[in-house]
Amino acid sequence: MSSLNLNKVVLCGRLTADPELKQTQNGVAVVTFTLAVNRRFQSRTADAAGGQQADFISVVAWRQTAEFISKYFKKGSALCVTGSIQTRSWQDQQGQRRYATEVVVDEAMFVDSRNETGAAGGYTPDAYAAPAPAFSTPAGAPNFEELKADDDLPF
Repeated sequence: MSSLNLNKVVLCGRLTADPELKQTQNGVAVVTFTLAVNRRFQSRTADAAGGQQADFISVVAWRQTAEFISKYFKKGSALCVTGSIQTRSWQDQQGQRRYATEVVVDEAMFVDSRNETGAAGGYTPDAYAAPAPAFSTPAGAPNFEELKADDDLPF
């Protein structure tokens, strides 16, 4: 029997509402939101109606990721997240058993360019740009000679 266990989700979609940052009683940042993700394949009823079908997926992010999402994304913003599916259950005030399935975010990434998002929350790509790596030839590396365009190639 295999011991393979994998729970990895990648979603790219648009927020259905502005994310609202909250704090737990212990002061941990948390944000919950719904991500609308278009389906790849359409049913005949959607084609006949001329519309795109979408799934609306509940998502939760914690700590710095929650702060990042609430600061730079708003309703309609395109967002790509990676994470895992989590299920939970609880008893409501009427004693009924309730269940929820949601994606718990590990990473969140921009999808739109600055021009497409309108720089929500002051986002500027330069603020996240890492310096370009400096490449050099390591010591002892082979020294290749440049071939001119008119040289005959050996193959």
